[in-house]
Amino acid sequence: MGGARLGQPGTQADLGAGAPVLPKGLSARSWIVADAESGDVLAAHNAHWRLPPASTLKMLFADTLLPKFPKSTEHKVVPSDLAGIGAGSSMVGIKEDETYSVHDLWLGVFLRSGNDAVHVLSAMNQGVDRTVQDMNDHAEELQALDTTVVSPDGYDEKGQVSSAYDLTLFARSGLQKKDFREYCSTVRAQFPGETRKNKKGKKVRPSFEIQNTNRLLTGDYGLDSYKGIAGVKNGNTTNAGATFTGVAERDGKVLLVTVMNPEKNEHDQVYKETAKLLDWGFKASGKVQPVGELVPPRSADTSAQPGANASGEAGGSGKDKGKDKDKASSRPVAASTHQDGSSGIGVALAVTGAVLVLLAAGVFVINRRWPLPELMRRRR
Repeated sequence: MGGARLGQPGTQADLGAGAPVLPKGLSARSWIVADAESGDVLAAHNAHWRLPPASTLKMLFADTLLPKFPKSTEHKVVPSDLAGIGAGSSMVGIKEDETYSVHDLWLGVFLRSGNDAVHVLSAMNQGVDRTVQDMNDHAEELQALDTTVVSPDGYDEKGQVSSAYDLTLFARSGLQKKDFREYCSTVRAQFPGETRKNKKGKKVRPSFEIQNTNRLLTGDYGLDSYKGIAGVKNGNTTNAGATFTGVAERDGKVLLVTVMNPEKNEHDQVYKETAKLLDWGFKASGKVQPVGELVPPRSADTSAQPGANASGEAGGSGKDKGKDKDKASSRPVAASTHQDGSSGIGVALAVTGAVLVLLAAGVFVINRRWPLPELMRRRR
């Protein structure tokens, strides 16, 4: 998917005259650098390796469910909504018998990577099983054929896999949605707490602050926030190790980078390797030959899409879909190891510009409108 080079193992890059060399010290099992607007893949390493995705799978969850519920919709949590959450899951702190807006729940998903928020939204969507099916269907629509969803929150489950290529497709699709852009770029927010009685016996419901766990967005000890970063999503589980997809803009160029499971066991390593690849991508843009492309969704008009025939997948018929799925299923699943955890603290790039899907021309792009002054105000 996306071209023959991306199916080959190892690092794929065509460095032209004056192109910078790839960064040294990369230890990730898989990574990809792509132009978010044109879809050109500038370089990749094991782009289609099937690896556990951890909470980066929440990008697909959000892209699938965000259109289903207006953000003002409210939901009272019942015990069954929170059933089946995996031990040691990241949580935002949802309480039974409390009412939350959909807006609150999505802040919990994006900022705190809350599996409790994912399960409540899944309950609103007729349950976890239905949500998993919807996500698998949407992944196929996006031509993300390396992905198999078992749990909507990305919690380690047998057979749950994705790839750097597919995670990048999920991010690119999600960024077409205004709400997705808002949530993934939010640094901190107030989240509803538990209803209690104050000293006067009156019921009150205080809120508490939650902060984004994306360290390139917020910064961390020994790690500055990345200039131009606008999201997207991080993850970390025992089986997946650290995973991250980020989008950043610099000098009118918008890049997507996904990094999966760095083997170097250093603090914030996944963010450090992402920053190196973003730096390289901005310097290399226009000086390298693409090694593949991010394909558009199946439903997009690909009659004028460059490289659609080369990938052999874009805009295929229903009959072709089955063949594609069988082909993808025959690829080996790579195992993964490493540690638990997430991350968090203060800076963002909220992308509020409209997104264009120019179906008539077969172009799948993200509009370049990055309101820096507004973002700087939000960072204070």
